[in-house]
Amino acid sequence: MSDETTTLRVMVVDDHTLFRRGLVALLSADGRFAVVGEAADANEAQRVAAQCRPQVILLDNHLPGVCGVDALPALRAAAPQARVLMLTMSEDERDLAAAVRGGATGYLLKTADGEELGQAVERAARGEASFGAAMAAKLASAFAPLEPGEAVAAGPAPGPATAAPVAAPAVDDRLAALSPREREILELIARGDSNKEIARTLAIAETTVKIHVQHILRKLDLSSRVQAAVLVASRRRGAP
Repeated sequence: MSDETTTLRVMVVDDHTLFRRGLVALLSADGRFAVVGEAADANEAQRVAAQCRPQVILLDNHLPGVCGVDALPALRAAAPQARVLMLTMSEDERDLAAAVRGGATGYLLKTADGEELGQAVERAARGEASFGAAMAAKLASAFAPLEPGEAVAAGPAPGPATAAPVAAPAVDDRLAALSPREREILELIARGDSNKEIARTLAIAETTVKIHVQHILRKLDLSSRVQAAVLVASRRRGAP
């Protein structure tokens, strides 16, 4: 039996029995994780999540009855302590946008290998965004800027609070308030780097990175790294 004091509690939600069992076996064989529950549809997922209290939920998008992205609010209400990582075959930008707005911490394709999946689960548990290279490149398109005068929003945070939409000029002012180092770290967050990876890239302490990230989110009036990544992608898309 896994030592739950040193392993991450993971739940798997997927209606394809063979894939779900294979994923459970893969995660169970990895000493970093303990699979504490599984489900084949959204309703079952809510019940199981409330009982087993996972730290990370791997959620497929194509579920019977209701799509995974549509089930996100109820699932997160049933297990507010859990981070949700979408694991799906859908590369649709609309699904990606809906997942982020619904509170998913990340969005990973089922084509990911075992190590990429493991790293994404660990990042999700820390509240760090994971999109995979293919989907990270689609963030800008998924959150293309609206017409002038309309709100530019990064979508709800993957936590209980939802940040209010901010107008484009206000976003520009807040970005201008960042220090050069904070802008540098924001770009790396948008790339999907973890605090450890950012620290290694910039040759600074990981604790220093954490402090910078807190300052960045506060200055930008955002609640999560996911929002920060989406905001950067949106601004790039709108740049001349």
